[in-house]
Amino acid sequence: MSGPPLAPPDGYQVGHWSDPEGMTGCTVVLPPKGTRGGVWVMGGGPGTRETDGMSPYSRSEGPSAVLLTGGSAFGLAAADGVARWLEERGRGTTTPAGPVPLVPTAVIFDLPSGDPRARPGPDDGYAACEAAAPGTPERGPVGVGTGATVAKALGREGSSQGGFGYAATRTGAGEVVAALAAVNAAGDVLADDGSILVGPRDADGRLVSGAEAMAAMTEPPELRAPEGNTTLVCICTDAPLDKRECGMVARAATAGIARAVDPTFTPVDGDVAFCLASGAGESRPFVAMQVGAAAATATAAAIRDAVRAAGSA
Repeated sequence: MSGPPLAPPDGYQVGHWSDPEGMTGCTVVLPPKGTRGGVWVMGGGPGTRETDGMSPYSRSEGPSAVLLTGGSAFGLAAADGVARWLEERGRGTTTPAGPVPLVPTAVIFDLPSGDPRARPGPDDGYAACEAAAPGTPERGPVGVGTGATVAKALGREGSSQGGFGYAATRTGAGEVVAALAAVNAAGDVLADDGSILVGPRDADGRLVSGAEAMAAMTEPPELRAPEGNTTLVCICTDAPLDKRECGMVARAATAGIARAVDPTFTPVDGDVAFCLASGAGESRPFVAMQVGAAAATATAAAIRDAVRAAGSA
């Protein structure tokens, strides 16, 4: 995926709100009307809101927005501001009492990065919506990635800056598959060839493999319950996926996390992947397989983009 990034599909808008002093922030994805959505949770410590509505067994029409936020469980409150912004514009699931916005949300644990009392709230979620725009989003330590860190297997003192990353590709059918990634992983970030792009530093400042060091430990590491981890991904595509297929693609996207983060899906990571699909028309055979393969590739590239844009690589 060399060269300028391919923009997200038509109709998608991404907005950041950042607090560089408190070292936290949030990022909202506003999809076109009629978008379907799915979710897949892999990490052992997720923090989420309204993700059940993305189940294929739910009758909801689809998400009105997806919010990725810092602040751990406190940051879930930022979704209230997103819902308020959507309601003011008549966007949401139709009910006899008016539109009800559905805002699936997932958090990263960034409280140790800056002021632990600085957490995204309703006004900040609203501000992210106000900032939302089409085109390639800003990347690096912005939005949800403001206080993100990576490579914490040996403790926070050996970690590096994480961030928000983006990558996109096209399927053979011409559909865009874009990946947004908030990278706050406990593990190392790996390059395309499997080498360590960003890893922890030992007491002498040498780059080491966090996965190998953890596997070789005779006693559990002092993660201080926990250091603050999680990789969040949102796939945006114009492929004609239904809700069930969106869940399949979200699951496939987690393969991209595993390619670019090691170790991953640990008990102290709350890894979550969303998939949003806005394409109209009938599906085609194996569309979920094709888009899922592209989503995994784009996810791995977005994770690497996050640390490169943050200057950690």
